[in-house]
Amino acid sequence: MASMHRPSAPRIRTLVWRFLAALAVLLACESASGLVPRKHGSSDPAKHGNADAAPSMAARLSADARVLADWVVAANDSRGRPFLIVDKRQATVSAFDAAGRPLASAPALLGLARGDDSVPGIGERRIADIQPHERTTPAGRFAAELGTNTGGEDILWVDYDAAVSMHRLRTVKASDRRRERLASATPDDNRISYGCINVPAAFFDGFVKPLFSPRDGIVYVLPDTKAPAEVFGAAFARRTTQR
Repeated sequence: MASMHRPSAPRIRTLVWRFLAALAVLLACESASGLVPRKHGSSDPAKHGNADAAPSMAARLSADARVLADWVVAANDSRGRPFLIVDKRQATVSAFDAAGRPLASAPALLGLARGDDSVPGIGERRIADIQPHERTTPAGRFAAELGTNTGGEDILWVDYDAAVSMHRLRTVKASDRRRERLASATPDDNRISYGCINVPAAFFDGFVKPLFSPRDGIVYVLPDTKAPAEVFGAAFARRTTQR
């Protein structure tokens, strides 16, 4: 979040590093993260593992997330690209391949403040200058791509102008208790970041990176203060007319 995480240029990791890193975090974190896994032995989640992941993942999706996912597929809104749905009210991220098949779902940490818009110009400000009430995760449809921050960490840029990214869980301050928040059974304590979306390393390395490399994709962020129809009108139009 904010200018200190803006990348100088994309960095390409070697295939060996990516394989070893993904294997290590999957073995270490998969069972503890709440992740719905794909089949083992697959290097491409867009092609494998849907049969095992889909039933469990469908049970985890909220009604709003299901409506949005169905609409994305029916309207071909992602234009044949993989996509993620961030459900802020449930504090989860769900991954879908380019055909719209569900792959996995994982818990997420989100912006400290509730709200569906970013403060204008926040991406150019220092983190130290961002007030608690400004630390929101914006809602909407975002064309996302992999990149790096100034520390050299590979991340998924969700809203580059607002400096909002999706990245692996990191321990910023011990007092934040981020790991404990991510592992808790309730979404009520998952608000702690400056606006970025923190996910388990196993989910990022096992699903986000393979899905968005070498192509880009779409990230849909459901609102938490606005009605879903205010942000995704076409997706929720039928529900609105039926009420």
